[in-house]
Amino acid sequence: MNRLLYILLFCLLCSCASRRGEDADKPMLVVSIEPMRYFVEEIAGDAFEVVTMVPRGGNPETYEPVPSQLMGMEQCDAYLRVGPIGFEEAWIERLSAIAPRMQVMDMSEGIRFVHDVHANGDAHIDEREPHVWTSPRNARIIARNICQALSSLSPADSLSFRQRWQALDSMMADTDKQVTQILAHEADSTFLIYHPTLSYFASDYGLRQLCIEEEGKEPSPAHLRTLVDACRRLGTRVVFLQQQFDRRHVEVIAAETGLRIVPIDPLGYHWQDEVLRVAAALRKEVVQ
Repeated sequence: MNRLLYILLFCLLCSCASRRGEDADKPMLVVSIEPMRYFVEEIAGDAFEVVTMVPRGGNPETYEPVPSQLMGMEQCDAYLRVGPIGFEEAWIERLSAIAPRMQVMDMSEGIRFVHDVHANGDAHIDEREPHVWTSPRNARIIARNICQALSSLSPADSLSFRQRWQALDSMMADTDKQVTQILAHEADSTFLIYHPTLSYFASDYGLRQLCIEEEGKEPSPAHLRTLVDACRRLGTRVVFLQQQFDRRHVEVIAAETGLRIVPIDPLGYHWQDEVLRVAAALRKEVVQ
């Protein structure tokens, strides 16, 4: 027990130390993933310190915060949720209990969710797809919600927030146009991916997403065979590789079908770069 107390005390001291310096007096906001940090920082400017809970390379479906993160929650002014992602669904109530003064604000309000219905034994589970930020059209809704949230937290800065949001919204609208133009001519209509991270992207642009993951689990040999047959039948030529997931199934299918492996990071900070990278990979002229 003493050892545990020493560990927790050390983590608390580290957390406090990290808040010293130029950001120590800023109100602190918390988000789950790096794309959300990008959106918030673009709108907030220097008004807030923004902290991401799920580190680079972490899986937001299964991530569990470390003690230093839990200790630091008491200093947070607000948690800006991205939506029904696994980490938030599992942890938001516990984080709120740790930091009762922290406001929890949902930035997915107004988004039309894609639903994933699958069997679980004798029951049928209807879950909302959580990867809303991968769609430029949804990202614009998220950004608008962030602007409103920040304005409620700091009314004196609302004009600055609105101006910065308008610039971000313009960039997102332009990104949507670029993707539409890229996919309008000579582009693949089907792609393969391990985890269904691009459901909203596919929905927006009339694409078909084939998933290696089978109802959130490792694929069975029968499922892999079905995917191989589907890729050949549909003329699929690209498989997206995410760093958060095992690459061996991707490589197996690619070797058997000749699919081109394209690494992507939908959880990366540079949101626009990642969206355009996905679209560009589907242009037939870039596929060798």
